[in-house]
Amino acid sequence: MRKFIKSFTLFALLISTVNAFSQTKDVVVPEEILTKAKEWVAALNLTGATKKNAVENVIAVHLTTIRDWHNSHPSSTVPDGINPVTGNKLSDLDKQIIADSAIPGSVHLALMDGLNKNLTPEQVETVLDKYTIGKVDFTMKGYKAIVPDLTTDEEAKILAFLKQAREQAVDYKNMKQISAIFEIYKTKSEQMLNNNGRSWRALYSAYTRKIKEEKANKAKQ
Repeated sequence: MRKFIKSFTLFALLISTVNAFSQTKDVVVPEEILTKAKEWVAALNLTGATKKNAVENVIAVHLTTIRDWHNSHPSSTVPDGINPVTGNKLSDLDKQIIADSAIPGSVHLALMDGLNKNLTPEQVETVLDKYTIGKVDFTMKGYKAIVPDLTTDEEAKILAFLKQAREQAVDYKNMKQISAIFEIYKTKSEQMLNNNGRSWRALYSAYTRKIKEEKANKAKQ
């Protein structure tokens, strides 16, 4: 199979991938996206050229497909309405996320299948972190700072939520959307803490008060 893939040019590989996505038009990967894919894969220190090229192509096709879907499905394609959870009028960001979330699931599956076929679980996580600029680790550190006595079980559940957010977020084009996806799972994490008898609001208020006091003390020195 690898020899078969290797015999194709990048363009042919892109076309075959698009067919797998059941899209109606070919994906043409721009140079800047291919460069980004190569930079991400370079961080994995892969030794085999075939595997390296395969992963680069999988990422490049995915990034391009996400961009093309986003650009061809603006927020204006979603009618005005309300958020059924909050009752608030849908914002432009809400509508853009709705439009982008309608992308065929095969796009995500092609990315994950391509990564899992060629990489270790740890390397797959590294790639997903590249998509989301390390938000899992950054957010987890925040929870540990706000809740210093976080239990092992609570930490594991929060980490699972954040990893779920990360995998879902890779199918969105920009950081505003990615952050919004993470907010969904941060809310789940905070609800879990509340269900465990904690008060997230009180914990967060105490943390912000502590930070302000520390800044004020430093300013006096």
